[in-house]
Parts: sequence; C-alpha cells; structure tokens
Amino acid sequence: MQNLNIVLVEPQIPQNTGNISRTCAVTGARLHLVRPLGFEVDDRHLKRAGLDYWDKLDITYYDGLDDFFARNRNGKFFYFTTKGRTVHSEMEYPDNAYLVFGREDKGLPEELLYANPDSCVRIPMRPELRSLNLSNSAAIAVYEVLRQWDYPDLTREGRLTKFVW
Repeated sequence: MQNLNIVLVEPQIPQNTGNISRTCAVTGARLHLVRPLGFEVDDRHLKRAGLDYWDKLDITYYDGLDDFFARNRNGKFFYFTTKGRTVHSEMEYPDNAYLVFGREDKGLPEELLYANPDSCVRIPMRPELRSLNLSNSAAIAVYEVLRQWDYPDLTREGRLTKFVW
C-alpha cells in the first residue's frame, strides 16, 4: 500500500476540513492538521461534513509548520497554490507524497513557496477568478495522485442493490 498524505495548514472553515476528512477516509489518505485551526475539532459543522467516518481517519495534529516539518522529514512535499507554475496533473507523485494546502483566505506562506518552486503545483482555472474551494482542490489532487498510482486498494466497480446487471 502506498502512502498518501493530505496536509491542511491552518484551515479556517470547518465544513472544508470535514469534507476533506471524508475524502481521506474513503481513499485511505492520512490527514495532517497544522494549528492554529480556525475552529474547534468538535465543531458540529466539521463532524457533520465528515459524517460517520471519523473513526476511519488516520489524523495527526501539529503545533505549526515547524513542528510538521520536524516530524515528517522523509516526505516528498507538493504545495498546492494558485501561484504554482506546474499543473497538478503534470507532476509525478511518489509514495509518501504530502499534498500541502494553505488557509482558505491566505493560502500557503510565500516564503515556503519561494523556497520550493519546483514543488509548487496549480490546478488550472480561469485567470480572472481567485481560487477553487479548498475541499474541491483537495479532492482533485487526491484523485490525480490515486489515478497515477492506479487506485491502489480502492473498489473500481459498484453494484446495484435491487437489480442484477
């Protein structure tokens, strides 16, 4: 099994984090939350968006970016940003990839992006618009990585419950 990691740096909107946690649960990705958070983890909106999958999550909390990087030295980091120069689907994602997303209102620190230009990726969109929703961006990114990895350990076909094909 390959390891995929989703990192949210200082997320502010509980519904986004809840949706992303559900994406992590159904795909087997690990979720990393970097404090400070803009909400309490027991926030009802967070739990509602993640539904009943909280016990299926592999989740780790960090006290800031320095703590995150100190505890994940062996990862390969990809910074999702509107400032990226490489399209997300043109990047190759190795095992133990960390897909890093910034705050909904500010994104990732520019110092971090400047120090890692070859790891900054962008999801294409119309130039006159600011950005995609964080949970949508994370889902696009996760499924691009899983597509490249040929969807390891995921069910590929569904079944009707009342009828037989």
